Amino acid sequence: MLDPQLDSPARDALAGEARGQIEGTGTLKHENSWGLRKMAYEINKRTEADYRWFRFEATSDLLDSLDHNLKIADGVLRFRVFKVDPDAPVIVPPAVTAAPGPRERSATGGREDRGDSPDDSDE
Repeated sequence: MLDPQLDSPARDALAGEARGQIEGTGTLKHENSWGLRKMAYEINKRTEADYRWFRFEATSDLLDSLDHNLKIADGVLRFRVFKVDPDAPVIVPPAVTAAPGPRERSATGGREDRGDSPDDSDE
């Protein structure tokens, strides 16, 4: 997950460095850019991140090197390395859903979604 406050070429350069490391001593199987997405929780006062995803085969030396370089790289908010079954299907990025907007009040002032317009009194 890359910092969205970096410009796009800088984020691409960070992803390119990781890709270069992987291709240097490992085998890149699949790469995907999921784009800007809302995070489940805030990291460094950021609520969104640019998600990049790599599937690769690597030695433990490459994993140690990636771990070290991604920990110290400016612009990397978070990263995870998972061991997966080579026969597991490639992950399809989840659909981006728009956040629900504020609920509209009706012309009479009540919120129609919960039925509390001024005309709904139980008198």
